[in-house]
This record gives sequence, C-alpha cells and structure tokens, in this order.
Amino acid sequence: MIGLRKSGKDYILNFESLIVKTIFELGKGQSLKAVMKHCSLSKKHEQKLKNAAKSLIRQRIIYKDKKDRLFLIDSNKIYTAKVATLSRTFGFVTNLLTGEDSFVSGGSLMGCVPGDTVIAKEIHEKTATRSATAIVIACLDETEELFSGVIVREGNYLKVLPDTLGCPPLTIVKVNTPIKENDKVLFSLRKRGEHHSEHTVDIVKAFGDCEYAKSCTTAYLEQNGIPVEFSVEAQNEAKHIGCGPIDEKEAAKRLDLRGMPIFTIDGADTKDIDDAISIERFENGYLLGVHIADVSHYVKEGSPLDNDAFERGTSVYIADRVVPMLPKELSNGICSLNPQEDRLAFSCLMEISKKGKLKSYKFKKTVICSRVKGVYSEVNSIIDGTATEEIKDKYHEVIHLIPVMKELADILVENRKKRGAPEIQSSESKIICDEDGICIGVKKREQGISEGIIEEFMLMANNSAASLAMKKAIPFVYRVHENPSPEKITALKSTLENLGINCVGLNEKSNAAVFASLLESVKGDPREVVINRLTLRTMAKAKYSEQPIGHFGLVMAEYAHFTSPIRRYADLSIHRILTDYVAKKGADKIAKKYSSFAVNASRIATNTEIRAVAAERSCSDFYTAEYMKNHIGEEFEGIISGVLQSGFFVELPNTIEGKVDIHTLPDSVYEVENGITLKDTISGKKYTIGDNVKVKCLNANVNLGQIDFELI
Repeated sequence: MIGLRKSGKDYILNFESLIVKTIFELGKGQSLKAVMKHCSLSKKHEQKLKNAAKSLIRQRIIYKDKKDRLFLIDSNKIYTAKVATLSRTFGFVTNLLTGEDSFVSGGSLMGCVPGDTVIAKEIHEKTATRSATAIVIACLDETEELFSGVIVREGNYLKVLPDTLGCPPLTIVKVNTPIKENDKVLFSLRKRGEHHSEHTVDIVKAFGDCEYAKSCTTAYLEQNGIPVEFSVEAQNEAKHIGCGPIDEKEAAKRLDLRGMPIFTIDGADTKDIDDAISIERFENGYLLGVHIADVSHYVKEGSPLDNDAFERGTSVYIADRVVPMLPKELSNGICSLNPQEDRLAFSCLMEISKKGKLKSYKFKKTVICSRVKGVYSEVNSIIDGTATEEIKDKYHEVIHLIPVMKELADILVENRKKRGAPEIQSSESKIICDEDGICIGVKKREQGISEGIIEEFMLMANNSAASLAMKKAIPFVYRVHENPSPEKITALKSTLENLGINCVGLNEKSNAAVFASLLESVKGDPREVVINRLTLRTMAKAKYSEQPIGHFGLVMAEYAHFTSPIRRYADLSIHRILTDYVAKKGADKIAKKYSSFAVNASRIATNTEIRAVAAERSCSDFYTAEYMKNHIGEEFEGIISGVLQSGFFVELPNTIEGKVDIHTLPDSVYEVENGITLKDTISGKKYTIGDNVKVKCLNANVNLGQIDFELI
C-alpha cells in the first residue's frame, strides 16, 4: 500500500505523502474520498487526511477547485526522482526521466535518504552557473539498502555516525553483532523521522576498526552487493573441475598446438593467467596467435559456476586483493595457462600483412602448453638489452620471438595513430601493502614496452572476434564506445581555451583524430596529466551492447572483448557463442539460442563493470588515506587537478589526491572562474587547474577515504 512508512514491524501513515502520491499517480484532480478509497483508508483517518490537505494547500503544493477536487500546483514541474547524495546541509535528486540532478536543501528532503524514490518539484530552473533546485514533496518508495557508519560514544551510549547521511550520530535500537567504539558498521533504518537526525537504526554487521582500509573495503563490498564468497554449489563444482589434468579425450578432438613456442606475459604477481601468444614472421607478413583459456568449456550455461559469474559480471581488483569472478580452482588452476602444463584453449589465429593489415583470421578450439611464464619487467629488459644471463636462460625457448613481437606491435601502434585513435594517459595507482594488508606505499602504475605489445595483440584478437560476428550476423556482446556529446565537447573546448590551449578544429562534430591531435600537442606540457583527464571525462563511457555501433576511442567499427573470460562475463559470453559457431551449429540455431542471451549478458556486463570501477576507486581512496596517515605534517609538490567553490584538489606525482579547503586559505571572498580557477576576489590571487603548488598534509580520514592538504 502506498503512503505506508515502515518502522520495524510497525507502519506509520504519512497523510501528506498519501495525498500527493494519489494525485500524482492518478494524474487528475481527486476528492478526499477518492484518496481514501485509493489508499484503502477507513473513516477514522478522514480528519487527519483533511488536516494534511490543508497543510499542503498552505505550502502551495496542492490547490482545491470549486468541486473540492485536489490538484498539484505546477504539475509540469513535478517529477519522480531518486535521492542521489546527501551532505550535512543539502542533497541532490536525480530526475528519473531526464537523468539530470537537482539541488535540494536539507530541510526540503523530508528525511529521505540515498536510494529513496521521491516526488520532487522544481522551484528554480538550471542555469549556466548553477544546478536546478527542487524540493521533495513525497516519498514514493523507501530504500531498504544498508548504510555504512562508525560507532561513536556519546556519554554512556554508543551511537552510529553515518558516512553519507549528513547528520549527527543516530540512536541505535537493535544490535545484531558485538560492537565497540570506532568500529566500521553497516546499519539499516529502523524508524524514520521527518528529519535525518530523527532516524533510529539497527546495527547489522561490524567489520573492525575504521582506521584500517581493509575494514572499510570489506564493508564497502558488502554494502554495494559485491559478492565475496561463492555459493556452496559453485565451490563444489569448482573443486570437482579444478582437480587433475585436462581431459585427454577432449584434447584429442582439438587442434594440437603443444609443439608451438607459445608463452604468456603478465605482471610478476599475476595468478589468473588467461592469455598466451605465439608469433611467426614469414615472407609476406606475420602469423599471430592469441590463445585464451577455454573457460566456457568448464563453465556451462546455467551451472552454479555460471550463475555466480553472471551475478559478479567481472573480477574486482582492490589494492592487494582480488574479488574474482570465478573460484581460484579455475582462475588460478585449470583455466590458468601455467607454464609446462597442458591447457585447453580457444585460439584466434591471425594472418597479418607486413603493413599490419589483418588479412584473415580463424578461431579454433586448441590444446596448448605454455613454454614460460613471462613477466613484463623481464621481457622489457630483453627488449632494452639489460637482461641478465639468468633471464635470458629462462626465456631461451622464445627469446628469438621477442624482437618479432616488438616489430609487429610497432607497426600496429603506428596504424592506430594513422586511424586517429587518441592516446589518453590516465593516472593509475599501484598500491603496495604489507603482510597484514596495511598500505605502505603508493606509486604511479607505469606501462612498459611489453605491456603495450600485449595490449596491441589483444586488440587484434578482439577486433577479429567482432568482425566474425558482424560478418556472420550472429548474436554477440560487443564492446562499444559512442561519440562524445556535443555539450561535453563544447565544455572541454571552453575549459582548454581558458587554460590557453590551442583548440583549433575541436567542435561538436570532431572525430577521434581531432582529440588525438590535441593530446599530441600538449605532450611535455606541465599540465599534460590534467588535460588528459579533462579529455577522458569528455568521452562517453564504454559499455557492452548486442548492437555493433563501433568504438570511438579505438576508431574501430568492429570491437568486442574476447581475451579475458576468467575475469569478464562479456568475454565468457562470446566464447560460448563462438563455441557453437566453430562447432558449425548454423546461424539460425545460434540466433535462436543466443539472441536474448546477448541482450542480458550485455546489460549485466555493463552494470557490473560500473559497480566494479566504482568499488576500485572508492577502496583505493581508503588505502591512499591509510598511507598518508603516516605522512601528516610532511610537505609535497603537486599540481592543482580540480577546483570547487569550497576549495581545490591537488594531485601528487604518486597519484594521491587531496583537497585544500577554502577555510585554510587567507580570509577573503572566493569565486570559481570558467570552471578552472578559484579566485581571491580581493587580492586577485588565482588557483588554476594545472598550477604547480606545494602543500602540507593536514589530515587523512581512512573511513571516508579523504585527505586534507594545506597550501604552503
């Protein structure tokens, strides 16, 4: 029933919400009797309903006509929305129809929290300098999500200070687990008040001291529905599959490539090795093989393993741990292409011309045996001539192929540049933890030559998979990247011009080559990292789709993800489809079997990827704050990476970012100019994106993943 506010096992009627929701849902003027009937209210509620109607009329939310029918005032400005975020004094709601956000002052939120679906009313339209402003006039659906917080002591009582509700500590009614001061916890709202500070809560789970990034990460994963444990059924299935060698009867049915010099190249600490390569130079070009662990052979559609993988969608990589899509018996065992072990693979064999043009490709079920577990740093040393004799000996079976790999990769890189694909450099962090999982170092993740080589080879295999699917018109899961929106391009151009960057040719219809030229022109500029980030934010988000609409960033009409079925469900999906294709099942049968599957797999892969990226970023913040706790009071060189009315952000060379709050700057009146500068209107001093600054670390809050700097 609408209008019921749940409180434990009790239900509290909110009569104002009942009236607003009834008028909103029925879409026309309603009498109070109609409201009572629609909401199944009894006669005893009539007076309270009348009082609520009078209150809404005084608030100018509804009006009554001569026939005593109730109408919403300015109904064209009333819409359904989701509460997105809260702070101490305000929040934002997202219009469910347009996707646009509106500012709502704290007193106008009716105690609603993130995740609630509400009826909002616009009171000020969006302008060039500010968001639209709205008020919440009713709650349609109260979220049952859990919220995170920290246990604090007030006198003799323990309370919970929410991380995101922007309110003082809340009263705890029920505790389902032992708690102590400073514990990171998850809680549910037991009873809601009209204001956030009036809510009461039940503690659902505790995770340990909030000053440890590990505790905060575990809480984040559970709060956001990222499964850490596998189902018992999936675990049992994985143990059964993962033990023992490959099935020789199955191997006998496949193309046997165990005699080829195939090998893997990964990071030194990689355990889930799912791709290997082979290469051969011949008179007219190259034969490139990309050999991927045949995960689809072991993970059957509808099995417990498949159900768990579908729910996870992707592996999540956080600091020193991985939340895998598949159990370790597969990801680190039978589906990991370990050296000197026979493995079932799905191979893409490509013939490439001297000029790097893909002449032909074929997909084969194979059996392989990797010669060596290559490591990026070791292969890089072979390429640059600094390899030790020990490294050379380790790679003796394949060392003659490494120059050929680089030769082909250089050609492919040059072709990518000719296509106009922009090379956007992102600042990725590498977090180093000790044996107890505590962060002891943060550095920028560097990409060497061999990392780039493997990336180019994987791109070729991915391109081949999508080309085959499009050519044969079979259902597929494509990796797509739409053109940037004209509004974002216009905003980027304005920002860069205000930074003094030449943006000739950049306009609403710019292709990828224009962005590539722009990024090439700022190489070596001290602000290069910031400009790359601004450009990246202008781009649309890549996603998965059953429709092959192309990839803007790679300048490819055909692209999919084929190369990581251990850690991405999208890749596992197309392995399953291609398995039927190479078994010659026929296009009609494949279409009938996989059309709806491709749609669902694309949807879940996109949604779980978004969830995983958010988790990796948020949890990284916990660890960087944990690291900076040991550097409070120290000074650092950095670059201004973003500005707000409340201050500006500074990024250090090791990728750590912190905020300089406006209250730590000299007393003055500050305003944001052109979205890139925070200006002291009295002294004229400016703090602009890209400026080099020196800061001191004031504070690091592990629980919130926040670092505070002070300008020197």
